[in-house]
Amino acid sequence: MRFGIGRMMLAAALLAAPAVPLPAAETTTTGQPGATAAPALRLDPAAVALLKAMSDRLAAAHSMSFTAIATYESPALITHQPLAYTTLSQVTLQRPDKLRVITPGDGAPSAFYYDGKQMMAYAPDSGLVAIADAPPTIDAMLQQADRVAALYFPFTDVIVANPYQDVAGEIRLAYVIGRSHVVGDTETDMVGVVTDALQAQVWIGTADHLPRMIRATFFGEPGQFRHQVEFRDWQLDPTLAPDLFWSAKAAAAKRIEFANLDMNIPSVPGH
Repeated sequence: MRFGIGRMMLAAALLAAPAVPLPAAETTTTGQPGATAAPALRLDPAAVALLKAMSDRLAAAHSMSFTAIATYESPALITHQPLAYTTLSQVTLQRPDKLRVITPGDGAPSAFYYDGKQMMAYAPDSGLVAIADAPPTIDAMLQQADRVAALYFPFTDVIVANPYQDVAGEIRLAYVIGRSHVVGDTETDMVGVVTDALQAQVWIGTADHLPRMIRATFFGEPGQFRHQVEFRDWQLDPTLAPDLFWSAKAAAAKRIEFANLDMNIPSVPGH
C-alpha cells in the first residue's frame, strides 16, 4: 500500500458512514466541484490494528500467489458517463526477489517476470518483449519499473515488504466501518482510510487477515471515478518452482525498450 494505496489501491468510495462523524470544520475542499480534502489526523486504534494485522500476515509470507481482478472507471467518449473496465492478473511472488504476473485479459494478454536480476515484460499477441536489469528486491524493482516504464500494478500495495509501514505516514483518517459477510465469500472487517489524495474502503478477512477487496476514489480526479481490486485464490507459502519467474519463450521475442511496451495495465489517477 503505497497509497499506491496512495496511487490506486487504498483509495475507495466509502460506502458506509464513519463510526465517528467528522465535524465540517475539520475538512477543506480541494478546488474540484464536490471534492473534499482529507480531514485532520484521526486514527482509530481498532482500525490501525486491523490494517497492521493484514500487513503482518502478508509480510510474514515467504511466498504467495493470488488472483487480482482490477476494475476501474473511465468516461465514455460520447456521454462522459463512467464505463467499467477490468483486468485479471495471476500473481506469484517469492520474497525478497521474485515476481510473476500473468494477465490474460481483458484486453491484450501480457506477462511480467522478475527473477532478482532482470525484469521482463512480454506482450504475446504482438510478439514483443522488454528486458532490463533490475535491483535485488521486489520493492526496489517496482519503483524502477514505475520510474523507467510507468509500469504500475494495481495490487502493488499488498506485495511490498511491509504494506502498512509503506503508507503509514500518509494516513490522515482510519476507522472501522463494520463487518461484511458478502465480499470474498467470508466474513470481513471493513476499514475506511483517508489520505490527502484519496478515500479508501478495505475489506479484510476477519479470520485470516487477508485483503479481499479495496475500493478507491481520488479527491482531485474529475468525475470521482471508482477504482477497485478484488483478491481471490490466496495461497501463502506455497512451494514454487524456480523457473516460474522467467520465460525462455518470452526472452526470445523481438525486443523493444520498456518505455514503448503497452502492458495493458490500467493507468492510475495522479500517477
